[in-house]
Amino acid sequence: MADEDISKLKIDKTRIKFRSGKRRSFAYLGVAILCALVLGFLYHKGMLTSAIDVQVATVSQIYPSQSFTILNASGYVVPQRKSALASKVTGRLVWLGVEEGNRVKEDQIIARLESEDVNTAKDQAAANVNAARFNLDSAKAELRDATLSLNRNKELISRGVIAQATYDGAFARHEKAVAAVNAAEATLKSSLAALEGAKVALEYTVVRAPFDGVVLTKNADVGDIVTPIGAAANAKSAVITIADMNSLQVEADVSESNLGLIRAGQPCEIQLDALPGQRFRGAVHMIVPTADRSKATVMVKVRFIDKDSKVLPEMSAKVAFLSRQATAEEQRPRTAISQSSLVTQNGSEKVFLVKDGRAVETPVSLGTRMGDMVEVLNGLKLGDQVVLNPSARLTNGSKVKVPEK
Repeated sequence: MADEDISKLKIDKTRIKFRSGKRRSFAYLGVAILCALVLGFLYHKGMLTSAIDVQVATVSQIYPSQSFTILNASGYVVPQRKSALASKVTGRLVWLGVEEGNRVKEDQIIARLESEDVNTAKDQAAANVNAARFNLDSAKAELRDATLSLNRNKELISRGVIAQATYDGAFARHEKAVAAVNAAEATLKSSLAALEGAKVALEYTVVRAPFDGVVLTKNADVGDIVTPIGAAANAKSAVITIADMNSLQVEADVSESNLGLIRAGQPCEIQLDALPGQRFRGAVHMIVPTADRSKATVMVKVRFIDKDSKVLPEMSAKVAFLSRQATAEEQRPRTAISQSSLVTQNGSEKVFLVKDGRAVETPVSLGTRMGDMVEVLNGLKLGDQVVLNPSARLTNGSKVKVPEK
């Protein structure tokens, strides 16, 4: 009985082998399915595919007027009314009342030169005028007395009361008094002229603004010697430079071959490098009637219609010559992309936005079409990069590569 019980305790190895193989098969199948899922996920995410070379464009801000711009030119803002203020005499600068950026009015005193000697000469001239006036008054009094004496002697000689010699003496005295008055009047005129000359000389030591403007540069300081020609060592010929800001114009160089596209009064848009977010309305003021043979260009002056205090002389500028005047709505900047970046699907527009090396399918709302550009109302922002001419291989999440320029 004991042997039979022990024999029943033997292990059936065939059954164990069968069950172990079946479990192993299930394990291999599970691993295979998991690998397939992982590979599918990686493929879907583009991790197992090579990056697609794409061309991209940046979402930018444009103006509708670009669609009817016929010519572009570059130049600089130049004041048409500009003056370097200096004195007419040589002297030491003793007072300067302005600095760069100050606004000045016509006839305003800007600076003063030393003037003690000139002021003394003026005082002397004024004293000479007073002396001449006193001499004239004395001569006129003598003339009145001589005239009375002559008139009395005329009456007496007519009655034979006085001798002819007495009358002749009274007549000569009268003539001398008349001559003395004329001489005194001439002396007074000469003295007055000398006084005016002294005043003018004193005025030469004062520097005044010839017109309303803004101080551009300060070329001298108190203590400097100022001379009209500036030839002396360490001498300054100009004290300050001012410009009339209302006379600012853009002087642009236009190629001779494109001159036929330009006409006086033609509407323009002016963009300044210093103010890239603004456009200013302008118009062709004049075409300078001479060419620059070294550059084969002609200067065109464009005046500003819109005045702005931020526009300064010597700023670099770009001028767009328009075929027609832009409307108020067309002067508003638009966020736009190239139409070649659009993909139409099920009646809706979308683009592929490049983000972190991948193409992200992005729906967009569009506005006005302007040439090869189209306004974006929603979905993108300035500076975003979108794929140009997206290929059929490109899908949402595809890895992309932008060639280096």
